[in-house]
Amino acid sequence: MPELAFVDVHHVAHTSIEGLSNPTQWVLFFVGLAIVALVAVDVTRSLVVTRWSKTPISRLVRFVVQHSVDLVARRFKSYRRRDSIRVWTAAAMIVGLLTTWLLCFLVGYSLMMRGMISLEIGTAMREAGSSLFTLGFASADRERLSFIDFMAAATGPITIGLMISYLPTIYSAYNTREIEVALLKSRFGEPNWGPEILARHTELGLDDERIRTFWRGWERWAANVTESHTTYSLLLYMRSSRPMRSWLIALLSVLDAAALTVSLRPEHHHAAARVFLRQGIECVNEIAGALRISAPPISSGDSPIQLPKQEFIDACAMIAERGYEYERTPEEAWPYYRNWRRMYESLMYDIAKELDAVPAYWSGTRDPATPQVPPQQQFYEVTDDGTLEYPIESWRVRSRHLRGWRQRGDR
Repeated sequence: MPELAFVDVHHVAHTSIEGLSNPTQWVLFFVGLAIVALVAVDVTRSLVVTRWSKTPISRLVRFVVQHSVDLVARRFKSYRRRDSIRVWTAAAMIVGLLTTWLLCFLVGYSLMMRGMISLEIGTAMREAGSSLFTLGFASADRERLSFIDFMAAATGPITIGLMISYLPTIYSAYNTREIEVALLKSRFGEPNWGPEILARHTELGLDDERIRTFWRGWERWAANVTESHTTYSLLLYMRSSRPMRSWLIALLSVLDAAALTVSLRPEHHHAAARVFLRQGIECVNEIAGALRISAPPISSGDSPIQLPKQEFIDACAMIAERGYEYERTPEEAWPYYRNWRRMYESLMYDIAKELDAVPAYWSGTRDPATPQVPPQQQFYEVTDDGTLEYPIESWRVRSRHLRGWRQRGDR
């Protein structure tokens, strides 16, 4: 029976230190060790620690990917074309992060091996890569490198395994976010718009319990997005599954609908709407912080907002035509609405421009300038006796929308 050979770790470490015979080898070894330690910390903080952290390698990769995608996307004026390009941002960040981590580990271990026994850099990288990916094709009978080989052999699978376990967490948070956003389409059309949400709520019947349930659901949604998107900032760049759908515009539209509600109907005690507004504004501020967008100073009184007053008046007239009953006139409600919107408007516009969200009504400008898109119209109407009427055939509606996109150059 052949005897089994066991490695004495203490003996290997002692022999390895003896191999560092000159200052250059010491420098190479400790530079490599520092690279390995830095990357290990970056991987742990990015994939394991459940708290928002500014890791240098992850930040650099995201900066390079985001600005590379921006450079290509901004060449097109069509929003749909830009959206089809930006949808690759999150995937490129994931692949880029994993590739960068593994390359940095490869460089670090190669420097450690070169410093240990003065291997040629090509030979050192070949052996480090063989150990890092547990291939073993370049292993050699060098006792002083055994400990580094073992470290490299453990590092590669652990890093890949952590990334694999990270992806289900990311996509679970993504699906949780998108369910409520998708529900807005069937109820209120998309791209979402606050006055349209309020108008269609009115057409469905302003049942107080149903409205409270709506605000409470979106309060929980805002809290969940605050927690998940600041912990895993990659989610900020994961776009919705439809070009006209955006989680950010959904949040803005529901905030606008709540602000309209508490401004136009103050005698109804909309505690749930006010609580949602507070949580939604907190969500906006946290997301802006994750994107490193600074909040402007907020002043009370008559300081203006970016939304023109006339657009607010016109929107109020639209929802009144569809059955909404005021308790304040639009002129009286404007100062109250303006004070609510002032707390989230500027940050939301900056975030929407940064992420190039769908250019819905009341969502600010885009770069390059893009025409605003109205909410999708319903194909049917509900009469007083509950029957459905189809004023326009669905194929005609689709043709009309298609002509509208072509007129705006969004092909």
